[in-house]
Amino acid sequence: MEKIMPNRLDRGFYQHQKELEDKAIEVLRSGWYILGNELKEFEKEFASYIGSKYCVGLASGLDALWIAFRALGISEGDEVIVQGNTYIASVMGITLNGATPVFVEPDEYFNIDAGKIEEKITDKTKAVLVVHLYGQASNMKPIVDLCKKYDLKLVEDCAQSHGATYDGKTTGTFGDIGCFSFYPSKNLGAFGDGGAIVTDDEKLAEFIRIFRNYGSQKRYYNMLVGANSRLDEMQAGLLRVKLKYLDDMTKEKRDFSERYLNELKNEKIELPRIREKATHIWHQFVIKTPYRDELMNYLDEKNIGTIIHYPIPPHLSEAYSYLNMKPGDLPITEEYANSVLSIPLYNGMTKEEQDYVIDAINAF
Repeated sequence: MEKIMPNRLDRGFYQHQKELEDKAIEVLRSGWYILGNELKEFEKEFASYIGSKYCVGLASGLDALWIAFRALGISEGDEVIVQGNTYIASVMGITLNGATPVFVEPDEYFNIDAGKIEEKITDKTKAVLVVHLYGQASNMKPIVDLCKKYDLKLVEDCAQSHGATYDGKTTGTFGDIGCFSFYPSKNLGAFGDGGAIVTDDEKLAEFIRIFRNYGSQKRYYNMLVGANSRLDEMQAGLLRVKLKYLDDMTKEKRDFSERYLNELKNEKIELPRIREKATHIWHQFVIKTPYRDELMNYLDEKNIGTIIHYPIPPHLSEAYSYLNMKPGDLPITEEYANSVLSIPLYNGMTKEEQDYVIDAINAF
């Protein structure tokens, strides 16, 4: 069998090839490539899908994060609480504004442990950043209650959770701002970089709309020092096509994940759990094992690709050495970094490919 990749983007493209190619040609022939009708329509459609009033398309998920904190006035001297086991971009969203990340350990669902947030709140705490990691919604009720109690801003990193819900409400709609990435591997992935912010706050949406375009509302009249962070017409148009099929694509990944949950049977491996009241869109299917490196090598020999999301937690990365944190400071986060493994999962995966992966892992 040819190598089974941890993720394949071509299969998802072929599922809707004609419509995507037609849209690409339509955009190319339109003669309008930045801040045009495709973006306007995508912003409307995505806001409606998520259940928020406003959506502002940006150039990337990282831009969504740092611009969100900028819009909320988070800056030097402020602290933002975030989980330890996340992709480093979540933390960069905080630190690019001069603020300090304060790390909280994850729970058994890979998301922030809501019961450990309150003890980290100080008079410098200005916000909580919740990351809905791997596609599962976090435990939002206690977090929303805490943010109200202490008058904290709540930002959601929904880069991996497009359409996931907690207690019937979509991720991205609990806090002040929801941040999304449309990196190609996401469940709603573009064909290049892309991101967006959703909010119900009209003033925030307006500020971000101006900020993303050099701080300009009218060409050459700049109200503030902004950024160049615009979701371009090509990506917006292609995302509009994919958004129509997002529920179908998510269902396909859910079906694959159900098979893994039901058919993977190996006592050396711990399967992911789903929280009560939460839904999971399975951006990644992440298992845990103390024999992670041996399993990776074994699967590689069998032509099965895997990825570690993520091998080095942000607090131990070179980029954040100035925080002076050391191994042992976040033991659960570090244990996850040493034991998690993402196995193949993608739209268009065949039954034969999944059979092969299941058989190989069960035989390990």
